[in-house]
Amino acid sequence: MTPAPGHGVPPSPGGGRRPLGQILKARGLVKESQIQEALALQRKHGGLIGQLLIQLGAVGSADVALALAEQAGLETVDLSRIQPAREALALVDGNTAHTFGVLPLSVEGRTLIVAIADPLNTSVLEDLRFTTGLDVRGKVGDGEKIRELVRSSYGEEATLADAIRQAANASKAGDVQSAAQSMPVVRLLNSILHQAIKDRASDVHFELYDDRFRIRYRVDGALYEVESPPMHLAVPLVARIKVMADLDIAETRMPQDGRIELSIDGRPVDLRVATIPGISGESCVLRVLDRSAVQLSLAALGLRIEDEEVLRELTQLPHGIVLITGPTGSGKTTTLYAMLQETNTPDLKIITAEDPVEYDIDGIVQVPVNDEIGVTYARILRTVLRQDPDKILIGEIRDGETAAVAVEASLTGHTVFSTLHTNDAPSAVTRLVDIGVEPFMITATVEAVIAQRLVRKVCESCKSAYQPEEALLAELGADAAHLAGATFYFGKGCEACHHTGYRGRTGLFEVLRFNDEIRNAVLAAASTAEVRAAAARAGMRSLRSAGLLALTEGRTSIEEVLRETL
Repeated sequence: MTPAPGHGVPPSPGGGRRPLGQILKARGLVKESQIQEALALQRKHGGLIGQLLIQLGAVGSADVALALAEQAGLETVDLSRIQPAREALALVDGNTAHTFGVLPLSVEGRTLIVAIADPLNTSVLEDLRFTTGLDVRGKVGDGEKIRELVRSSYGEEATLADAIRQAANASKAGDVQSAAQSMPVVRLLNSILHQAIKDRASDVHFELYDDRFRIRYRVDGALYEVESPPMHLAVPLVARIKVMADLDIAETRMPQDGRIELSIDGRPVDLRVATIPGISGESCVLRVLDRSAVQLSLAALGLRIEDEEVLRELTQLPHGIVLITGPTGSGKTTTLYAMLQETNTPDLKIITAEDPVEYDIDGIVQVPVNDEIGVTYARILRTVLRQDPDKILIGEIRDGETAAVAVEASLTGHTVFSTLHTNDAPSAVTRLVDIGVEPFMITATVEAVIAQRLVRKVCESCKSAYQPEEALLAELGADAAHLAGATFYFGKGCEACHHTGYRGRTGLFEVLRFNDEIRNAVLAAASTAEVRAAAARAGMRSLRSAGLLALTEGRTSIEEVLRETL
């Protein structure tokens, strides 16, 4: 018999939520050494502690489900001893059950009882209350068993095309509010989001034009179009997104920003919502932040061994500034998070100022910027310095005031990590001077600048070898002359990569470590070209050279290197 929540287990000090590992330990399921091993993996790679303990073979998924229920104060259910009632299954469509991992169990009066794997997934319970018109009570069950019973109860998951067809054939509601709340629209949006997560999309675009409605996913940095619904569903779909993000559904003339928190397939997903009015109607973009898909570790970034060691050394600096540069979408924030995760230990205090906070990292104090109420980077940082931090992350240095506080923090014994918008690492010096940082301050505080780009990886499922023509090699410049006759790779295109030839992305890095020669060049007001030459003498590998190495290793293609590097 499963003990009631908290039975036989002392509450945590102060009445807060007890750590999952300690609940499992109190139940006699794991040892302290296993908890510490999982915590070490979490600090290095991220992830949920329960899933990490399962991966280590310490516990089963059912044990974690029970512990999660106890942590949240929810009831549990043994799904091996229960048969879902038909009237309960009829109240929830199969698409919703598949997407959110929820299994209707029974109806008790005006209350629908459902099994969920994630006790924190309260948004799906709210949605079910809304769509069924009943009170909904969740019980925590084994996620694998829930998925198995959903398949056996509803059959295989419907495709996005099926959801579009059902929504298109549904009767049109009389007003936007009613249309946004109609079951066909709810099911269709669920399908779109579920497919986006399965395809590893970073963004979902809903675009309305005069003659059509288009939906596109951004996967591995490239946009591709998916089957789109009829135009009459554009307004209800955007309205449904606004309802979920708690935005003003009636306001269509002004841009709005919001956030949706979901659990899809048992994975916590944040959606950043941005709407914008267009001449044909309101369009919307969802930024998908799938925490389970992001590996916040230096090993997962695609660094060469020697560069990874340099970045690891930089995380251990007692003071100084480390800058990551590159265009929007080049993975700067992920690199910063990976570096912080490397040094995220109980004996150090780390505080971040971000706009916005993209991923919640356990053990780090993260502060969101809010310019509308005057909570700027500079203002946060002046307060942060009074919080006794060891390491500080600044989302971006974009003005002289923020740069000045970063310099001050470095000079007072803190390590500062931040980003800057420049084309390469040597250009960071010119950029800092442009926003008002004196050259002698740059030499006294900046320890390293890392420029990076993301290139698409050749799909492993359809990878093919070839030898490029000399003309194509010539486009890569003089540095590629030694590659004549080398074997390169391209993707033919297959189902796994959506016939693009690429699947996943990897980083190209240019690591500039300041030494005496570079500092003297900065003090002498040297040009960017002169700083670059000094960095090359110190062993800096350019972005183009990093791209050529990735080519010879078969990780990417010539087209990607030409597109992302100079």
